[in-house]
Amino acid sequence: MKGNGIKALIFMSFVLVFVLLIGGMWYFMHEDQTTTPTTESSQVVSTSSSETTTTSSESKPKTIDDRIQAMTVEEKVGQLFFARVPDVQQIEDIKEYDLGGYVLFGRDVQGLTERQLKDKILSYQQASKIPMLIGSDEEGGLVSRLSTNPQLVTEPFASPQTLYAQGGIPAIVSDTKQKADTLRSYGINAGLFPVADVATDPQAFIYDRTLGQDAQLTADYVAAVTKALKEEKVGSTLKHFPGYGDNRDSHVEIVTDTRSLEELRQVDFVPFAKGIEAGADSILVSHNIVSSIDPTEPASISPVVHKILREELHFNGVIMTDDMDMAGLADFISQDEAGLKALQAGNDLVMSSSYDVQIPVVIAAVENGDYPESQLDASVKRVLQWKQDLGLLAN
Repeated sequence: MKGNGIKALIFMSFVLVFVLLIGGMWYFMHEDQTTTPTTESSQVVSTSSSETTTTSSESKPKTIDDRIQAMTVEEKVGQLFFARVPDVQQIEDIKEYDLGGYVLFGRDVQGLTERQLKDKILSYQQASKIPMLIGSDEEGGLVSRLSTNPQLVTEPFASPQTLYAQGGIPAIVSDTKQKADTLRSYGINAGLFPVADVATDPQAFIYDRTLGQDAQLTADYVAAVTKALKEEKVGSTLKHFPGYGDNRDSHVEIVTDTRSLEELRQVDFVPFAKGIEAGADSILVSHNIVSSIDPTEPASISPVVHKILREELHFNGVIMTDDMDMAGLADFISQDEAGLKALQAGNDLVMSSSYDVQIPVVIAAVENGDYPESQLDASVKRVLQWKQDLGLLAN
């Protein structure tokens, strides 16, 4: 009996260990099933909270409207200035004024290697809270900033007239795509072309920069270039509305255009209308005084001219001024007043070297109601939409 008792005790011990083992396994399996979702849920909440904090601290809203709502008046006003690159404090001014973009001129690319230009433009983008428009007049022929430096382009960009003579519109389209690829490689996202002016007089100031053909052929050219630039994700700019025609040079004097509005509609407006239909991103307004539209003020600061663009030609993109330093405007109005006047007239971008004195005036006008914040927001939205279309902003 004693031996049998010991055997029974050993057997019961094994049974007890087995039960405890099974119970432990069941407990841990149950614990995994009940606690793991809670842990994962906590992780999801934690991650979501972290993302919300990051979004808030870095001011990266999901939509353009959200971006605008999160911006200060100073930040919004800065976005409306497409500034000529200053001689000094280039990085400091981007940060201080929240500039919407920089326009490169010949002096900004002289003597630079490909790597140096890329690094220079990259430094601008890294300094900016919102990616900048980087513009460069690359019409080809007489007006091409990169062509002044053989280290940047092996062959100068040809003029529209030269390309048209060589192979018509297809040759221009091919050149546009190659040019766009070059611009993109440097970080230039706005080439500030095509020239949509109709000029048939070889003696006219603007003639050599145009296609040199009639309104319909010029319209076909403008539409083709606009579409090619859109495909290549480089911004298009139709210029110089309402159209230079065969007039004089507003770079050096105040120019008055005496043509009738009907003539402008039948000729000069035609390429702009075709370019708008093709999806033009922006239109640049000249400083010419067009007497049949507004006999008192240059087109760039005339509300009537801008009303035609919006209401008659149905353009919804970015409207910008020509260079505010040109005599056609600078001899008409002080630089201090010019920036505000241009925005009040309906421009979305001011191309200026005097942004440091113009921006404070615009901010003050917003604060005292002379420049409605609703109008400011509408212009900022157009500028940010252009940047998004160019792939500069995340959707």
